[in-house]
Amino acid sequence: MASSVMRKVSLRSLAAHKLRLILTVFSVVLGTSFVAAAVIFTSTVQSSFNNIFDNVARGVATQVTPADPQGPGVPIALADQLRADRAELGIDKLQVDFSGPVTIATADGSGLQTGGAPSIGSAYIPPEDAVDSSGWTLVDGHAPSAPGEVVLNNTAAEKAGLSVGSKTVVALGAGTTAPLDVTVVGLLDMPAATGGFVNVQFERSQAEEIFSDGKFVGSIDMSAVPGVSDTELRDRVNAVVNPVDPNDPDAEPVYEVRTGEQVREDQKADVATFLNIFRYILLAFAAIGLVVGTFIIYNTFSMIVAQRNRELALLRAIGASRKNVSRSVLLEALIVGLIGGVIGLGLGVGIAAIMQALTSSSGLPSGGLQVGVAAILSAVFVGVIVTLLSAWFPARRASRIPPVEAMRNSAAEPGAGSLRHRTLAGIVIGLIGIALLIGGIFVTGAGALLLIGLAAVLIILAVVFGAPALSQPVVGAIGRVLQVPFGTVGKLARTNAIRNPRRSAATAFALTIGLILVVIIGTLGASFKGAIDAGVDKQLRADFVVSGSNNAPMSAAVGGAVEEVPDAQTVVAFDIAFAKLGDQNVSLTTPVGGPISDVLQIDMIDGSDAIGADSILISEQVSKSRDWATGDEVTFTSTTGEDVPVRVTGIYEDNPALGDWIIGNQAFDALTPAAAQRMTFVVLVKAEPGVSSAALRDQLETALKPYLTAQVQDKQEFKNSFASVIDQMMATLYALLGLALLIAVLGIINTLALSVVERRQEIGMLRAIGMSRAQLRRTIYLESTYIAIFGALLGVVVGLAIGLPLVHALRHWGLDVIAVPWPLIIGTLLGSAVVGVVAALWPAVSAARTKPLEAITE
Repeated sequence: MASSVMRKVSLRSLAAHKLRLILTVFSVVLGTSFVAAAVIFTSTVQSSFNNIFDNVARGVATQVTPADPQGPGVPIALADQLRADRAELGIDKLQVDFSGPVTIATADGSGLQTGGAPSIGSAYIPPEDAVDSSGWTLVDGHAPSAPGEVVLNNTAAEKAGLSVGSKTVVALGAGTTAPLDVTVVGLLDMPAATGGFVNVQFERSQAEEIFSDGKFVGSIDMSAVPGVSDTELRDRVNAVVNPVDPNDPDAEPVYEVRTGEQVREDQKADVATFLNIFRYILLAFAAIGLVVGTFIIYNTFSMIVAQRNRELALLRAIGASRKNVSRSVLLEALIVGLIGGVIGLGLGVGIAAIMQALTSSSGLPSGGLQVGVAAILSAVFVGVIVTLLSAWFPARRASRIPPVEAMRNSAAEPGAGSLRHRTLAGIVIGLIGIALLIGGIFVTGAGALLLIGLAAVLIILAVVFGAPALSQPVVGAIGRVLQVPFGTVGKLARTNAIRNPRRSAATAFALTIGLILVVIIGTLGASFKGAIDAGVDKQLRADFVVSGSNNAPMSAAVGGAVEEVPDAQTVVAFDIAFAKLGDQNVSLTTPVGGPISDVLQIDMIDGSDAIGADSILISEQVSKSRDWATGDEVTFTSTTGEDVPVRVTGIYEDNPALGDWIIGNQAFDALTPAAAQRMTFVVLVKAEPGVSSAALRDQLETALKPYLTAQVQDKQEFKNSFASVIDQMMATLYALLGLALLIAVLGIINTLALSVVERRQEIGMLRAIGMSRAQLRRTIYLESTYIAIFGALLGVVVGLAIGLPLVHALRHWGLDVIAVPWPLIIGTLLGSAVVGVVAALWPAVSAARTKPLEAITE
């Protein structure tokens, strides 16, 4: 009977205080919406990719690819063997893959940007000969019949401003072939192509020449004759390409043999792995929002309980038990959580739609939003659980209200008195956290990151416990400074801000947690940019850097083109080779052209910086970790399985620009025999004495114009290119953290609005004795500003306390510059004052509208 009565009381209480209900629900909505958005968005992208991959390798019964992705490919001789045995094996059609990365010029001569989608060159296969029936159709023009003719997918042609008959240029992403002059002779309709996908198809003989060394291909596709299943053909082909060695029956297979269905499922799994990582990142930021929201919900229910002291005490006086009272508060929390979760789901759908619209332009496929059971359950479950946990302590506090409180005329929040125990707990936890931070400074490697991570958790917990005691002196000091121009109004605002330290600290902490993360990320970003600037200034002696767009590899022909520039004194191209060192895949670089020391600072510890044809220079880190010294002979294994011995002739100080090892040209050629696979990462250029930078730049840009992706940068531009990447990453992180800051701002609004309701009589009395509406609004503005600045100061101090040791711990990975983002910090403190005023606008207006006589009467 009592439970039924308390349920009615809870429901009527919610209905009677609609504004309070809306504010509480809103704090839940913000926390749950981003969880729902993360699940919906990643499910939508995964579904779109699955729809695309369902059309991949259609008609392919069996596909053969190298087991090692860094291998040279599948031998053409193996394709010939399978073709000769096709009748015995049950092969109908057999198709080899000649393909590679390319960039095609647009109508205005610039490289066509794909937004991250693949840009592939391949051989044109007539539909009647094609194994893969994924569904492209020649819709205009004719097939390429001679070298220099290409067909292009129509979406790429439209974006590039090309049509049948257009003459353009195709630059290769690997090999030593110069850019090709081509004519578009046909357009393809590719239903499965994503937004930015580019496919340039060449006449077969030309594709074979530019995408193969004549010995290897990327893959072999086969269809089966009627009566032979895909799995039967796969097993038969596997027995041919991976014969069992009687001397080593457990040897790893050299080639991977899969059915078309397995190819599709593997591609789906690869995308699912990426999307799961992306989902975890989004959920991590959603968790931050929920942590912030938890404090706001806790603060809200604490205030609600304080405002209902007399009501709850009266219920106790007329027979309600402690359990009845606590359950009534938790019932309200359950209803709020359910409503907030449902509305959060709807808002999450909207956020996911916006994210999909923003990402579809960058090449990601788009489709209908996938609002599945997982998204629905995550939003509602998280909303309910977070709200119930946040309301549990206030519910316990409500159950302890003695009936005698019903006789009093006070609505003071229970438990707002002594802070001794929680402050002592905060001091102890904080000291442990500081000790771990200091330990992290003197430890290197992963151990330092672990110590600093644990320290960060403990310090944030210490702030949670100690902030109420800290808020009184700090907010009081802030108020004393800022109250001066406002006189009595400023003093009253300061008194309001410090009289309930628990509430002030909980309100400020929502802002603190967001700014801690902003300052840590800002410190990391500033330090990374500082390290790059210092490294480039110290190590780069070249006047210009030639690199691929987005720092992607370029064709090895780029270096040769730069060497033809008349006013370039020294040109050094750094080519990339892939090899094995034991069981480990490694990438090596070789300098092609002049001496390295002309274009890069190289500090030798032992030996000479001159690189012999069959020698190698190694970094200090490699020397120590592998126990190598000058004079040692090291054997690398090429992608074709040939051993290539080299001798260590020098050890240099760790240098990010040089990497871990630099190998001689002859050894490099032995490791990378295929011209089609050779790639250049960067070309460094030093001008002839007396030649102006502008003159050399003009010559370089003219020589490299046909290469489309090659960009010419001076030192400052080169530094800026890295800084812009860091800035973009930070902007993305800040945008995600913006959710936490938005919740914090709304939390301040929520707290102030409820505070206005709680202090209605007090506000009425102030108005009755002569305070004007403008003065009352100003009081609320200042109170909010004091609390917001306190939260910002706390966030900045804690963020720097964690961020600076974190940067120091990363010195093991080459981050040897510690930079404090002062503009960000100053902007944060100024912005917090603005946040305080903005957050107080609505509560202040609401307070100013209070009618004095009605408030006093209540």
